[in-house]
Amino acid sequence: MDSRTWIPRLCAAWLSLLCLLPLVAAHIIDVPAGKKECFFEDLHVQDKMTVTYQVGGGGHLDIDFWLTDPSGEVLAKQVKQSTGTNSFTARKDGRHEYCFSNMMSSIADKTVSFNVHGVIYISEDADIVAPIEREIRSLSNGLTAVKDEQEYIVIRERVHRNTAESTNARVKWWSIIQAVVLFAVVGWQVYYLKSFFEVKRTI
Repeated sequence: MDSRTWIPRLCAAWLSLLCLLPLVAAHIIDVPAGKKECFFEDLHVQDKMTVTYQVGGGGHLDIDFWLTDPSGEVLAKQVKQSTGTNSFTARKDGRHEYCFSNMMSSIADKTVSFNVHGVIYISEDADIVAPIEREIRSLSNGLTAVKDEQEYIVIRERVHRNTAESTNARVKWWSIIQAVVLFAVVGWQVYYLKSFFEVKRTI
């Protein structure tokens, strides 16, 4: 193949890759008790978006989630879940909103980490889409899925580690309390038995 033809195609493929790479954002937010936090993304028809979340702290580690399109139609909803993954393809142009709600809790604040990534839609029939670009797009989506899974595993490990450390601390203090009570009881028994065998004389 002539270099005058494949070099421009390669440049076009890389430029398309920059446009097609998923927009990824990782966030950690605190949702106060009785409140909700909402975010939005402006999408066009056939654009794809995925929201994954994990409750990392607070209360029973659960939260309410919903996602709506520009007309207010609910596209996804999950109630009192600790983790979730919601993927959808936009059917309308406009602002799509997703919310994390802690309205069901009156005491505990929640810590939520979430990722949002999307893929800009380009028609497969467009002249600019070459086979290598389709492969690059597919590879990019696969790498994004792997990245999301790794972040999910890291968050789960953090949650389990915090739980284990909390349990170990409780066991430690309970053991200390038991030892103090045990020594107190032994000391009282020694004192009682000693006084029981003492000979009392009356003059």
